[in-house]
Amino acid sequence: MTPPARPVAVVTGAAGGLGHAIATALHADGWSVLLTDLDPAAARTAAAPLGGWSAALDVRDEDACAAIAATAASRGDLALWVNNAGILVTGASWEHDAPTRRRVLDVNALGAMNGTLAALTVMRGQGHGHVLNVVSLAGLVAAPGETVYAASKHALLAFSLGTLSDLRMAGYRRVHVSCLCPDGIWTPMLHDRLDDPGAVASFTGSMLTAQRVAARAVRLARRPRPVVSLPRWRGAQVRLLDALPRLAVALTPLVRAAGRAGQRRQRRRSTLPDRR
Repeated sequence: MTPPARPVAVVTGAAGGLGHAIATALHADGWSVLLTDLDPAAARTAAAPLGGWSAALDVRDEDACAAIAATAASRGDLALWVNNAGILVTGASWEHDAPTRRRVLDVNALGAMNGTLAALTVMRGQGHGHVLNVVSLAGLVAAPGETVYAASKHALLAFSLGTLSDLRMAGYRRVHVSCLCPDGIWTPMLHDRLDDPGAVASFTGSMLTAQRVAARAVRLARRPRPVVSLPRWRGAQVRLLDALPRLAVALTPLVRAAGRAGQRRQRRRSTLPDRR
């Protein structure tokens, strides 16, 4: 008897950090994972212990995203597409030039839109599938010091939820779009931000490990939900602030103080000797 084929998943930005953790967790959960990244050599290295399936992908290239979706579908049902690729810039909004603002939006928002639409072209034909967009708590509330980044994530959240509604109106009941909104994650994206005053928002709550977020992503992949925050209490907290913008602005000094304390706390954790 032929064993059932492993469900196929695509993960963008999978050569390191959270993307690699998600790909590893999906592989352990029984998925056939195509790891994609802007750096093809790094993607190959990351994919080697996970079945060796990798490809170069610049998510800003719409045609390239479509080609990856077709490649993934050639191995069976494209059951999952994880839009994880993203970049972070910090500082006041007026400190960034136009090319920087465009690059952040092109990768974080338009790149994820490209991946979503490429995946949905296949999934709508199949009649089933799931797009999981890694958003961030910054997609739920304006993050001081990370304004351009937060704007890109707000755009992705709106696009994701609107697309999910569009799917339902079009009669697609088994094609899903989910948003995962984690707190700050201790990955290379933040490793050089411990002295960055623009990054304080990322250090105000629970500093998560990539493995913890990846485990939640696997559960979400199996049981789709429109929006999941991690930890849940932080999602409730930032949504309250988003609903009360005047209060949120007034609390900015406290946010900054909490973030600086979080940076100092993370620095101490990062320099503790390994006692195992």
